[in-house]
Amino acid sequence: MAKERVVEPSAQPTDEESVVPAIRPRTMAEYVGQSALKERLGIALTAARKRGKAMEHVLLHGPPGLGKTTLAHVIANEMGSHASVTSGPALTKGGDLVGTLTKMQDRDILFIDEIHRLPAAVEEYIYPAMEDYRIDFTLDAGMHAKVVTINLKPFTLIGATTRPGMLTQALRTRFGMTHHLGFYPEGDLLKILARACGIMEVGAVGAGALAMIAARSRGTPRVALRLLRRVHDYAIVRGDGTVGESTVEAALKLESVDAMGLDALDRSYLTVLGTTYEGGPTGVEALAATLGEDAGTLEDVVEPYLLQSGFVARTRQGRRITRAGAEHVGVAFKTTAAVSEDGAGGLFRE
Repeated sequence: MAKERVVEPSAQPTDEESVVPAIRPRTMAEYVGQSALKERLGIALTAARKRGKAMEHVLLHGPPGLGKTTLAHVIANEMGSHASVTSGPALTKGGDLVGTLTKMQDRDILFIDEIHRLPAAVEEYIYPAMEDYRIDFTLDAGMHAKVVTINLKPFTLIGATTRPGMLTQALRTRFGMTHHLGFYPEGDLLKILARACGIMEVGAVGAGALAMIAARSRGTPRVALRLLRRVHDYAIVRGDGTVGESTVEAALKLESVDAMGLDALDRSYLTVLGTTYEGGPTGVEALAATLGEDAGTLEDVVEPYLLQSGFVARTRQGRRITRAGAEHVGVAFKTTAAVSEDGAGGLFRE
């Protein structure tokens, strides 16, 4: 079994501990970060409440762990309704979606994670449900086929995806609001961590310690909260319960998380790119084969932060390591690699 990555932005079983739901904000006022999205949603929510109708459908896209599921619960709470949570892979046939939608009450929220993985047969039921609040369900087949129309109560669909390009045009255009969630600055992560400390009753916590955790959280609230729990556990078992800078350093060293938030897999990626492939360019499939990992895993959970940090550049020719990435893992940087020094944007010089 593969070792759990503490900096993995996707949800893990340990994230479902009883304390985690309590940390989630319940209102827009408690939700930290994503100011542009909050303003747009705030206007839409207020307008929907004044009209007494369901809010328009929302599509959220961005890396995992940035609060898309949390936003669905916040919107439901603000609307005074209930949120039903499911995922694209879980809806394998039309009947699964029909059962979920027919149970929903007026102005309820349906949150579908990984909506880009909806089977085509299920997606066909989504269209009339989103536009006309009805489902046309076919019974039997052939000459005995009969179409039954099921009327639904007005609801709001919130779709979340890490790959918006994989959504069909027909589905994408049916969302009234589309917004990208970006990585969080350290200041916002500090606010999230400070609030979590109070809920988790962490006790004595140094401001410098929280800043260290925020700096290693890869701009992702889910990772920040997970690191805080690991540090808190370490402080209780190996210390006196006080979370200081030395405690953070020792706890995260045990988890192989360095000062930039990179773990063993991230550093292996950079090392292989810088040594085996001499800095690049090379394709993600080749890197995945060398590392013994899935190419999709590298694209979805490893590369986004390395690209954002300027350690890797994605060019038309393939992945290249930047000077910053080479220096971070201590490999030689070949100036012949035609990549901008900061790696920003994945540009290359002719």
